[in-house]
Amino acid sequence: MPTSKLTPEIITAAIEGFESKKRRIDEQISELRSMLTGSAETATTPEAAAPKRKKFSAASKRKMAEAQRLRWAKIKGEGAAPAPAQALRKAKRKLSPAAKAKLVANLRKARAAKAAKAKSVVTKKTAPAPAQTQKPKRKLSAAGRAAVVAANKRMWERRRAAAKA
Repeated sequence: MPTSKLTPEIITAAIEGFESKKRRIDEQISELRSMLTGSAETATTPEAAAPKRKKFSAASKRKMAEAQRLRWAKIKGEGAAPAPAQALRKAKRKLSPAAKAKLVANLRKARAAKAAKAKSVVTKKTAPAPAQTQKPKRKLSAAGRAAVVAANKRMWERRRAAAKA
């Protein structure tokens, strides 16, 4: 198109026409998507399709703000910084003496069991192995031996045939 004939009114009308086409196309896309999912979905715009942002807790926001203030203070060269981030931390929980005693007792018990197990393993390794008795072999009847020989013969014939193929 020649640029000399374009006036602001023509450009504005063209923009409005393209935007209406875009809205119609977006509506058609949303209808097709709803057919795929089987749900009645409203028309989605690019703003609505943006991924959800992670929400931070108030404590996390305070910590991030404090860290940012400290970074800026360091850059600007200010010596005194605002309240440290340690003031924002929760106090650590402490065990009661009874709970601590119970944990220590359980730990001693577990260590003693582990030591006893290790000791028994050592004694088993050093002790001579008992003489193992072999089970007597079962004797097959003549018919049984013949059946085993025939089965082995068929097996070897199949292997030879497979190797040749």
